[in-house]
Amino acid sequence: MKKVLTVGVYDLLHIGHVELFRKAKALGDYLIVAVQDSDVVLKFKPEAKMVYSTEERCYMVRSIRYVDEVVVYQDVKDIMSEVDFDVFAKGPDQKHAGFQAAVEYCEKNGKEVVVMPRTEGISSSDLKTIIKNM
Repeated sequence: MKKVLTVGVYDLLHIGHVELFRKAKALGDYLIVAVQDSDVVLKFKPEAKMVYSTEERCYMVRSIRYVDEVVVYQDVKDIMSEVDFDVFAKGPDQKHAGFQAAVEYCEKNGKEVVVMPRTEGISSSDLKTIIKNM
């Protein structure tokens, strides 16, 4: 069985996330989605306004039919060695040092890395702006 791992915050769940999960699932047989813990998000982005708790975000992600398993993670470079997977599906904008270390881990350990395309016209940041201006 080929296992796919993708990671993110998923605070304002939207069609772009669902498309990510659908496309990531198509890369294998089993999709693991790692949801970043709220405390960690706020540690690195104290100005972030989280809408949902870690548990609520996990519940919503777990409810999507393409998702087989949901885990909580602290740091992307650490989740690589904590989860059994074959393919790492990441976004094109996930480039910070933690993601660079995650990609390096994959390369050293025979894991495939696939950069998933963004869904045009949708992003969590855009949604937050739209909601704020309503």
